[in-house]
Amino acid sequence: MQSLCVFCGSSAGSRPVYADMARATGRALAQAGLSLIYGGGQVGLMGAVADAALEAGGQVIGVMPRHLVEREIAHKGLSRLDVVETMHERKARMAELADGFIALPGSTGTLEELFEQWTWAQLGRHDKPCGVLNIAGYYDALLAFARHMSDEGFMRKEYLDMLVVAQTPEAILRGFASYRPPPRKWG
Repeated sequence: MQSLCVFCGSSAGSRPVYADMARATGRALAQAGLSLIYGGGQVGLMGAVADAALEAGGQVIGVMPRHLVEREIAHKGLSRLDVVETMHERKARMAELADGFIALPGSTGTLEELFEQWTWAQLGRHDKPCGVLNIAGYYDALLAFARHMSDEGFMRKEYLDMLVVAQTPEAILRGFASYRPPPRKWG
């Protein structure tokens, strides 16, 4: 594994622990020698994770659509900023560059990015690990709903289990190191 993509909010959220853990994630990736791939923003959790990785000597690659760069929300100090035309191209480029995906707290965009990669893993489009950093129980309700989907027969248990869930960056990296994709229904 050489790089991990972090999906997270462009706002910092209402609790300081979210930004604290975003910074811890950036530092952990840099210390592990992993490049950070992310949405390229300088604000919110996105800015916090990027700043911390850069301060720890890590490589940080942002991917951002041109219309957002023109609104001046792109991080100016990245190792590299890939400018694309659409949000679809952004997600495809991040997926291409990354060896795994971590969701920190965020909103619908974060969930959409996570669900796309998790779905692609289930379908066998890639064998990359997907996980959530469940900071202060942020994802508890989502994880309970995912268990409900499995209990109701809409998701195979092994697909539920393929999502790595951890409370610290170090724990999620350990989970990724031991990740083995399950057999796929269609893959």
